[in-house]
Amino acid sequence: MGTKSASARQYAALPYRRNRKGELEVMLVTSRETRRWIIPKGWPIAGVEPYNLAALEAMEEAGLVGKVSEKPIGSYHYDKKRGDGSIVNCEVDTYLLEVEQQMPAWPEQDERKTKWFSPEEAAAQVQEPELRSLIKKLAKHVR
Repeated sequence: MGTKSASARQYAALPYRRNRKGELEVMLVTSRETRRWIIPKGWPIAGVEPYNLAALEAMEEAGLVGKVSEKPIGSYHYDKKRGDGSIVNCEVDTYLLEVEQQMPAWPEQDERKTKWFSPEEAAAQVQEPELRSLIKKLAKHVR
């Protein structure tokens, strides 16, 4: 069992769109190690605004381009297992990303799968209860 260290902050994008029928959809990506469904997220970069970092992660991890909100919809926590076996509790500020397109190629294309889900399906696929709540909250935020 790894040792738990202090908490750390990450920034995530919650990518969504309306499909041709006008129904709300959420994109999830698989994590590289455990292959479970997550949303694109990353560590802070000096000089990069958190919402821009969230948008950058969505582009790198899922090839997504769109409009990102400047204020987070909320945050969730999860335990990140580090390479050395230690565990860091991460607080993830989450920004809405209204997806305009998915590029034909992107940096982590071969390392992850991406899939569009209804918000209900997406909420059922993720493990973190707080992230589940954020996905459910999305429908109220997006008219």
